[in-house]
Amino acid sequence: MGTGIDKEEFDERDYPRFRERLEDCLSALGQLLERPGFGAGPATIGAELELFLIDGAARPLPHNQAIRTAAADSRVTLELSRCNLELNATPVLLAGRPFAALGDELSLLLDRVAHAARDYAGRPALIGILPTMSHADLRPDMMTDAARYRALSRGVQRLRQDPVHIQIAGQDPLELVSDDLGPDGATTSFQVHLRVDPADFARTYNAVQLATAPVLAVSGNSPIFLGHRLWEETRIALFKQAVDDRPGHGPRRRFARTALGTGWLRSGALELFTESVRLHQPLLPVLGGVGLTLGGAGWRPPPLDELRLHQSTVWRWNRAIYDPTAGGHLRIEMRALPAGPTMIDMLANAAFLIGLSLWLAGQDQQWTYAMPFERADHGFYRAAQHGLSAQLSWPAGHRDQIRTLPAAELVPELVPAARQGLVQAGVAAAEADSLLDVISARAASGQTGAVWQRTALAAAERRHDRERALAVMLERYLQCADTGLPVHTWPVDSLPGMGRSHGSLPALGAEA
Repeated sequence: MGTGIDKEEFDERDYPRFRERLEDCLSALGQLLERPGFGAGPATIGAELELFLIDGAARPLPHNQAIRTAAADSRVTLELSRCNLELNATPVLLAGRPFAALGDELSLLLDRVAHAARDYAGRPALIGILPTMSHADLRPDMMTDAARYRALSRGVQRLRQDPVHIQIAGQDPLELVSDDLGPDGATTSFQVHLRVDPADFARTYNAVQLATAPVLAVSGNSPIFLGHRLWEETRIALFKQAVDDRPGHGPRRRFARTALGTGWLRSGALELFTESVRLHQPLLPVLGGVGLTLGGAGWRPPPLDELRLHQSTVWRWNRAIYDPTAGGHLRIEMRALPAGPTMIDMLANAAFLIGLSLWLAGQDQQWTYAMPFERADHGFYRAAQHGLSAQLSWPAGHRDQIRTLPAAELVPELVPAARQGLVQAGVAAAEADSLLDVISARAASGQTGAVWQRTALAAAERRHDRERALAVMLERYLQCADTGLPVHTWPVDSLPGMGRSHGSLPALGAEA
């Protein structure tokens, strides 16, 4: 998003100049959104998949730049940690079989990374947080050697002024102090983009905001960090705290840079971009070189480089995107879903989130007045913490009624609505059914990626200490993931309390 960064140090004069340009961009975007027909067009979806690189011992492999070069594909890009890469799928029309198309392209890119990684005795791993990471893997020298990441880390430190104190509750509560963005590199996600007409943006964005909690509850895949058993989606708590630019001392009067939001959207996308500018100070004050001409012969949508760059440093879980390509358009970037366990699991999560959001966007919007935003915000974090056990609030069908129930009960109720949303948008019924069947089966079994990891770790600890058990569990996870079977079918016959086996892989009790 936005301008590439080749500058990493700034003086205090750069910031007011950048803020002035941000205000110009907001004005230009406001005019652009008033142009008849701007951003109208068929709905498309795209995806970004972050991954870990690991070595033969299932430990982080810090060679992302060399492996990216060897992969020789512009769709493979760097991430903040030297053990991370990102795969970028080409946007496709939502109508038809879009999830199969995204899955095919991402699988191709994943194969290219895997092939390139073999020369470094490495392999990719799709998981929200790599359970074998250690404190040493969070050191400053593990940051990717790129100006953008060094500048970003300095920008956060400039505003925060203190080391970040990370505190996460769980079975093994964690406290961690860091001077840079290193902990951010411990998280990987599957980010989904949905192109939305400007006229439909507010209702669709609100729908995505509400739909994210139940989808996240059934998608957890990040239960362990630094050997600590924490949230079902520890990634949510870790990322939010790792990039927090607010000083650690005194009252925190500013909104967190990573948040679900400040309230239901009432006007449109411009409201979100304006919030980003007014609520959050610039981290990367790099001026673009293109003016903001909005008319004349050969007119094209302005790049709004500064606004796009600034927006890329405000990490809302659901983020508004302005893109000047394809005639200019708006997207909603859904950033809360974890990477892994398998391609089918991730595509099912995306289908559930998009379908449920589209269905909800088509309903009477009275629910945005009946349900306080704070309840949606609370539910989002409880879904990340407790998974299918989370208590979530949801409109009850009557205009002014809200009910609260466990995610394990809510998710099955919402699957038919998600199917309706997908089919009405033109997604092939067979594709919608096959993906949503994965969600239904996962909810019925109770076996998310996070639940499987916790149970597998407990089984491995009957024979090993925690450090070795984490490696054994991860190897087992990768064996299961290599089958391509969704996580709810992964064998659990040797794991107490999880019922019968659904597959034919060897039992976990054996050495991995």
